[in-house]
This record gives sequence, C-alpha cells and structure tokens, in this order.
Amino acid sequence: QVQLEESGGGLVQAGGSLRLLCAASGSSFSINAMGWYRQAPGKQRELVATVSSGNSNYADSVKGRFTISRDNVKNTVYLQMNSLRTEDTAVYYCNIKWTSRNGFLYNSWGQGTQVTVAS
Repeated sequence: QVQLEESGGGLVQAGGSLRLLCAASGSSFSINAMGWYRQAPGKQRELVATVSSGNSNYADSVKGRFTISRDNVKNTVYLQMNSLRTEDTAVYYCNIKWTSRNGFLYNSWGQGTQVTVAS
C-alpha cells in the first residue's frame, strides 16, 4: 500500500505564491506518474498538472504560473504556484499512479490541502 502526505496549502493574497508538496511512502512500489488536481466548491475535480518520465502537462488555466516537479529519490512531487488568482481557490489533491511488486496498477489520492487566494 502507498500513503500520500500533502503539505503547503494555506491562505495567500492574490499575486502571491505557494508551494505544495506531496510525499509518497510505502514498500515495493514503482511510481508511473504524479500530479495535482483541484476541486473548488460546487465544481468537479479538475486536473492541474501531471509529470511522468520527465514530461509535464498543465491545465491551460495555470500554464505559465504553476510549475510541477518531481524528486524520484524522495518519491515527492511539488507544485510551485505563482501569480495566484482568486479562482485558484480550491482543495488541491495529490495523485499518483503506481505499479505494485506484482505488476498491478493503482491510482492513489492524498487527503487534500486547502488553498485560499484572497483578493
């Protein structure tokens, strides 16, 4: 089993920055992809950014403002968020797609961290 621990959310003024962190722990697993999703009140969960094998993918709404990065040694994924806007306010969820020792594919979610951007 894989556990995800998120940190870094909080309250920030519009135009400010935050950095989210998600660390994966467990035994005998191989991470295929890591990413961040978000869910604002009354809205569906949406993709923010993903990274796999050195390739990154971003939602159009965050391109040029957010940067996703990954530390393969620490099994950690980061999301640097700059030039934050009020519409970025949401609960941000870490997501990893991983393969077990037996070759089964899994999809795991973090508990979520609140990001609030004040005007």
